[in-house]
Amino acid sequence: MPVEPSLAPGVEEGAKKSGILWLGLAAGPRLAWHVWHDGAIHLVTGGEEQSLPGLDALDRVRVTLRSKDNGARLVEFDAAVSVVDQERAPEAVAALAKERLNARDAEHLTERWARECVVVRLTPVS
Repeated sequence: MPVEPSLAPGVEEGAKKSGILWLGLAAGPRLAWHVWHDGAIHLVTGGEEQSLPGLDALDRVRVTLRSKDNGARLVEFDAAVSVVDQERAPEAVAALAKERLNARDAEHLTERWARECVVVRLTPVS
């Protein structure tokens, strides 16, 4: 479901233009790579992937998107956090795998994620 412009101006455009974002976690701000898919931000954490401690246990998280060009803050918003069932969301997992750079096991990446990682969906909220 797409984000309503009045709900979070610039979120979709910013998320599509920048491959990284900042998350406000209890352990402190964390940089994370992500993809925009199906009206939300998706990312993977755990195993050999990026460490985002406690993200999958949160109901909401503060997200900051920054410009690729100069690092300026584009938009900051709260997002609802939900864990993605990787079997039921193959399109989201495929979108993440396509953007995953320098994976040591590119041809078996999604299988490793299914065993070791959590895919998380961040849906902007008002």
